[in-house]
Amino acid sequence: MTTIAANLETVRKRIAAACLAAGREPGDVRLLAVSKTFGPEAVIEAHAAGQTAFGENYIQEAVEKMAVLSHLPLEWHCIGPIQSNKTRLVAQHFAWAHTVDRLKIAQRLSEQRPPELPPLQVCIQVNVDGGPTKSGVAPAEALALARELAALPRLRLRGLMCIPEPAPDFVAARAVFMRAKALFDQINSEGLALDTLSMGMTADLEAAIDAGSTLVRVGTAIFGGRSYASAI
Repeated sequence: MTTIAANLETVRKRIAAACLAAGREPGDVRLLAVSKTFGPEAVIEAHAAGQTAFGENYIQEAVEKMAVLSHLPLEWHCIGPIQSNKTRLVAQHFAWAHTVDRLKIAQRLSEQRPPELPPLQVCIQVNVDGGPTKSGVAPAEALALARELAALPRLRLRGLMCIPEPAPDFVAARAVFMRAKALFDQINSEGLALDTLSMGMTADLEAAIDAGSTLVRVGTAIFGGRSYASAI
């Protein structure tokens, strides 16, 4: 078993244990392997171990990686900031975009989504704890944005995504994630039928799952530490 395969197995066991502790089914939570800065070989190893969904932060790097790996049935998620000059690449190459926080970006993604592809699956990024360095719409504005996104023809609004500031412990992390879950429930009560709550990473996935996450984004625990000077 390769190191990546062993790491994936460990992460899957963590997810299953967290679900059990929260009284949930392990199948309720998807694992997104965050492969940013790692080359195609790492993705191939993870795929051989049964992983098919991968998250990328750097759009140009991701598109180049996708070209090398086009022979594999992989699902690519954009989990990094989306600037106006990158919306076409996201619309053309990704299946999901987790970081939509402005109507302008959403409109461009919808307009630029190729007609032969299914609608782009999107999450609204919410700055749930008001972190000064974090992207995302303010919670008070999320419902209005959700209504606008739900009306765009080439997007399918799936849910919310958040990246809170690091918390000192499980209890503090869970409390922040519960704010996102409460917002998720509020938007659903307005009839928008969200099904995805993208929250939780290597350090805090247990707290996120306990709070209701349906998708955790894990990189370091699968691929190891990153060298940001490296490229594919």
